[in-house]
Amino acid sequence: MKINILSRSTGLYSTKRLIEEARAAGHIAKAINVLHCDIKLEKQKPTVYYHGERLVTPDAIIPRIGASITFYGTAVVRQFEMMNAFTTVSSMALVRSRDKLQSLQLLTRSGVDMPKTVFTNFGEHTDAICSRVGGPPVVIKVLEGTQGIGVNLADTIEQADAIIDAHNDLRTRVIVQEFIKEAGGADLRAFVVGDQVVGAMKRQAQEGEFRSNLHRGGTAKKINLTKAEEQTAIKAAKSLGLGVCGVDLLQSSRGPLVLEVNSSPGLEGIEGATGNNIAGAIIKYIEKSVNA
Repeated sequence: MKINILSRSTGLYSTKRLIEEARAAGHIAKAINVLHCDIKLEKQKPTVYYHGERLVTPDAIIPRIGASITFYGTAVVRQFEMMNAFTTVSSMALVRSRDKLQSLQLLTRSGVDMPKTVFTNFGEHTDAICSRVGGPPVVIKVLEGTQGIGVNLADTIEQADAIIDAHNDLRTRVIVQEFIKEAGGADLRAFVVGDQVVGAMKRQAQEGEFRSNLHRGGTAKKINLTKAEEQTAIKAAKSLGLGVCGVDLLQSSRGPLVLEVNSSPGLEGIEGATGNNIAGAIIKYIEKSVNA
């Protein structure tokens, strides 16, 4: 098979691992920087050009689209879909996952539990907002943040009011979420491929920090999920239509809660923590899907 990894750099760990595993399985694999792609729209002749050269339609693509290039990256993924290439993450699923509010709405409709969340139109009634999620303390997040950026913990109404007012002044939309104290500054990352979890790790925030992201100095170790945690992760992935994703969970007194679903999760942290061949599992998923 011909497999294109849509990535901005061949030097990234995830890109290198996917190419490595695809070639080890006997496939032709290469990285394509979507920012160097042009798409041609013509009746029944969708085409992608790369550095001015027409691309042969691959059998499959693996989108590794960063949040900053979601709009154009999604357009390129959609073009490959029109060319009948299989994709591990559809253009529609990519859009859903990048919109935190929409993804949370879809998760709740599917019966997936999560921290209580409030979204308002630049609301100024902070005390009422916080009371609806059981706080303070409360977690305040911008809708388009990644890697822990734009996430704040407010211990008092006054702190929450100051943070929300600052975002309102900037016309930046936020959500306010319930703070799960019993999680102890830790979360779980379940890596879902197809209809199964192929690896999971527990991420622990460093002392004095409540965000467990590895980019924020958090540490990670392999963990065996409970049946409920595994089922929740798979259900979350399916509710957003994602064939490959990372599902972030909190362990709470009322069971596993979904924090968010990442449609372009990195492989380095999960492979390093678990020792599992996650890249290989993605290639096997493509083989199974294309040959079905």
